[in-house]
Amino acid sequence: MKDVEVYTVEFEEALLQIDRLKAKEIFDRAYQSEQSFGVLESLAIGSLEKVGQGWEEGTISLSQVYMSGVICEELVDEYLPKLEEKRNDIPTMAIAVLRDYHALGKRIVYSVLRAGGFEILDFGHGLSVDELVQKTIDHKVEVLLISTLMLPSALKVKAVKEKLLAEGASVRIIVGGAPFRLDDTLWRSVGADADGKGASSIVSTIDKLLKGDRAI
Repeated sequence: MKDVEVYTVEFEEALLQIDRLKAKEIFDRAYQSEQSFGVLESLAIGSLEKVGQGWEEGTISLSQVYMSGVICEELVDEYLPKLEEKRNDIPTMAIAVLRDYHALGKRIVYSVLRAGGFEILDFGHGLSVDELVQKTIDHKVEVLLISTLMLPSALKVKAVKEKLLAEGASVRIIVGGAPFRLDDTLWRSVGADADGKGASSIVSTIDKLLKGDRAI
């Protein structure tokens, strides 16, 4: 069985060449190999993280970054599991990208949750701590999902938590993104209630959180 990292190298090359057909063919092969949405999530986000790093280093153009995101979004939409489950009595939920502007991970999680029967507000990306806190309070959010790309942004989750508590808002926070995948203890350090881990497991993570399961 071919390793996901090998697919990621091929997929990244197809994205940089703006080759939709090649990217789709690699997506097809990866899915046939694993038969899971999780491998596609890893493939798309892993490739885009590398593309984003290339842009920061000056080796990849902004247009390549933009088109890579467009291609990945198209493919994710095509392969996203179409669940029919409907849920009742769910809390008010919202999702946002804190400070960063790389929004694909948020888009995937948002789509998976909608497909899983959850209603969720999308607060967008590039939000400051104060903006996110205010939106959360204004909409009376009970469960807040925060996505970050860079470590400095991930560390700001702690400030979000503290400001919400200072406002008397009881909000459960689920975090996700590259910094939390690299350090599986970081979510606890910033005061989050759960580590989202990835879109493919986010529904079960929220279910456990709502049931009061702390082993997440």
